[in-house]
Amino acid sequence: MITRGRQVALALTALLTAAAACQNHVRRESTAGHPAPPPAFRAFTLAASGDVLPHTSVIDRARYDAGGDGYDFRPMLAAVEPVVSHADLALCHMETVYGADGDYTGYPVFKSPPQIAQGLTATGYDGCSTASNHSLDDGADGIRRTLDAMDQAGLKHAGTARTEAEAHSVTMLRAGAAKVAHLSYTYGTNGAPMPPGEPWAVNVTDPNRIISDARAARLAGADVVVVSLHWGTEWQDAPDQKQLALADRLTASRTNGRPDIDLVLGTHAHVPQAYQKVNGTWVVYGLGDQIAGEMFDNRGVQDSRGNESTIARFTFSPPPAAGGRWRVTKAEFVPQMYDIDAGRVLDLNKAIAGGAELQGVRDRIRGVVLSRGAAKDGLVMAK
Repeated sequence: MITRGRQVALALTALLTAAAACQNHVRRESTAGHPAPPPAFRAFTLAASGDVLPHTSVIDRARYDAGGDGYDFRPMLAAVEPVVSHADLALCHMETVYGADGDYTGYPVFKSPPQIAQGLTATGYDGCSTASNHSLDDGADGIRRTLDAMDQAGLKHAGTARTEAEAHSVTMLRAGAAKVAHLSYTYGTNGAPMPPGEPWAVNVTDPNRIISDARAARLAGADVVVVSLHWGTEWQDAPDQKQLALADRLTASRTNGRPDIDLVLGTHAHVPQAYQKVNGTWVVYGLGDQIAGEMFDNRGVQDSRGNESTIARFTFSPPPAAGGRWRVTKAEFVPQMYDIDAGRVLDLNKAIAGGAELQGVRDRIRGVVLSRGAAKDGLVMAK
């Protein structure tokens, strides 16, 4: 398998080759007396998945997969590695903070093994949103340990911060030749107060601030601005009124006619929710839980929907002229399920040979994802 470093090297070689070819083309056009077109960047794909929420059973599985010595989350994600690693940019949502020295816990106060960051990087993820209602489960120490481990694993992060300077910085990632800014916010922190003297530790949802941050990211050079939102009503397939109103407000915001936000990615509801194009911008109301243990709904009843999710995959094409908007020219989703018995994430498109039950899960996810008319705007289930 080609490593990510090798992929970068190959991409750079291809880019230099394309640039040389473009220069030769310019010289030929100039010789013929015609104006030379500006060089164009290539399109890129962005993949994004839902909540990583390691309950105690998930932690135990990772320990088993490591042979009882440490924690290995790579086998858990192996089935979706081809989807994730082949994207030019892949984003996840790390809902929990990390513990230390074996002090790892599941619900209700999560402290996950830091090795999960290495598992995410090995799967192909480039960065994760970290603002969630569990961001302060272990106070400032939990945030520090989490971001330190993600830095060590080479995984970028947005939504929580160790310092005020970090809180006010823009998380910028590369996708081919494009610069992509990743912003992350949560509706709240389960009532936990911000750490003393650190009111900036977790980004809390404020429409005015989100728009201001998006504009700042654009000024910092972002070609594409992605906003991750931890929002919505748990166990509800349909987006709630707050989600609909905020999506409309954020996607309507423009500067000099150009949208300030290019993609909205939602998490938190524990179930997959619809995709929808709002004011010309794609909104994923809820990606669902990519990794979670046995899930119980608000009535205390086990609900398998809490182990269903999607990977969103969008292809962004460059603008015809510098300074224009990178537009989504292909929109897809990949249905997933976390098999709580096997401790594995399944790509349901590949796994439906396992029986009618899995096909039924896949079809249910597809129905929810397309429930707000996304098919008419070109959204398809990836093959």
